[in-house]
Amino acid sequence: MISHVAATLGPVCGRLTVSADASGPVVGGTILAANHTSLVDPVIVVAALRRLGVEPVIMATAGLWRVPVLGGALAREGHIPVHRGTARAASSLADAARALEAGRCVLMYGEGGIPDRRDSGEAAPLPFRSGLARLALATGAPVRPVGQAGSRRVSSGTTAKQLAGVLTAPFRRPRLHVHVGAPLFLPAGLPEATAAAHGAVTSAWHTALSGLAAPCGI
Repeated sequence: MISHVAATLGPVCGRLTVSADASGPVVGGTILAANHTSLVDPVIVVAALRRLGVEPVIMATAGLWRVPVLGGALAREGHIPVHRGTARAASSLADAARALEAGRCVLMYGEGGIPDRRDSGEAAPLPFRSGLARLALATGAPVRPVGQAGSRRVSSGTTAKQLAGVLTAPFRRPRLHVHVGAPLFLPAGLPEATAAAHGAVTSAWHTALSGLAAPCGI
């Protein structure tokens, strides 16, 4: 349901295009690491991944599970709530490891949140937290970086501006682009692995940013 809804809403948000590295399709048991710039990112990224035949398990803030209807759908489909800053935070990585072992792809955001700024411009990914690297090193799973650009043109700024942006996006039709990079295995060592993941996602973001100027892909 979540992927289907995202696939429906994604194109409504704007002119969505998708590209992927020529290394081959996304295989099960892969961590999909995306940059995070807006509250609508998951809709756009999941819509793009569905075009590539991927319906990931999503790691998202636990507060979404309290939203009527949405929370029930997230729970039924096995998506993973992240309880940041609590004793339950580590359990989300264990749940993600089990999903990878079962052959699912897991979508996560290494930054752990969206940037604290009000403009609608693009900026490189913020520094990553250690969770993504810890998951990859613990499971041996490959990481595919996912760069997205344009979502802040849909929703950014104050709460009122975000709502206005979402409501007017179907008429403004901003350009949105998602790029899936080549798979990589992170190096040993938590700082090194975190830096490698951040660098790969930043590179994928640069490619997505270029896609805004010259839309291409699927």
